[in-house]
Amino acid sequence: MKTVLSVNLNKIALIRNSRGRDYPSVKAFGRRALQAGAGGVTIHPRPDQRHARYSDIADLSELVKEFGEAELNIEGYPEEELIEYVLRYKPHQFTLVPDKPDQITSDHGWDLRQDNAFVTDIVNRVQAAGVRVSLFMDPDEDQIKLAHATGAKRIELYTEEYAHAYGSPQFEAVAAKYLACAQYAVSLGLTVNAGHDLNLENLAPLVAQGTIAEVSIGHALTVEALEMGFDQVIQKYVDILS
Repeated sequence: MKTVLSVNLNKIALIRNSRGRDYPSVKAFGRRALQAGAGGVTIHPRPDQRHARYSDIADLSELVKEFGEAELNIEGYPEEELIEYVLRYKPHQFTLVPDKPDQITSDHGWDLRQDNAFVTDIVNRVQAAGVRVSLFMDPDEDQIKLAHATGAKRIELYTEEYAHAYGSPQFEAVAAKYLACAQYAVSLGLTVNAGHDLNLENLAPLVAQGTIAEVSIGHALTVEALEMGFDQVIQKYVDILS
């Protein structure tokens, strides 16, 4: 299976919001990502809209229509306002994430022993409208079994532990756990996505097995783009000033 890259545009949105105008444009950078070969774009709006805004959903919904099979993935805690936007614009995928409004970033998957009824109701409601649901999950086979029981079509493995173990003596065991969980999910009929702290250095071992359908990468991708292009841009400014 070829793994699709969905580019998370939240950091582009964060820079945009710091100046109060549409620069850089989330839609324009989404277009550049798709033109460069990404299979989709992702945003994770939070209630305070500190980076991605609900209005970005409409813009990106129009954008992906220009690119055939490109997909829009909306991530977030399924509070009612976000659900209403999802039902209105019908992205290809809605990834339910159990983060609180004041969290800096997502830091765990769903505990479906506790949240099963809540999540199942939302899965049924959203998928009845034709939007595929993915559940943000830790690499835990018991929890993945519960995710399958909700009726969701996909899970997204939360990969912080994998990323932080990369290059350490623990990496082989941690990677094996993730790959085993991915295989287990596939055996249940789930499609498996992955995301969080993935980057150019640690990505390849995760996708080599062929069980990961999609990776969502944004923070590291944005930092890597800065690292790869920063010196060249500085030189262009120096050239002008010389």
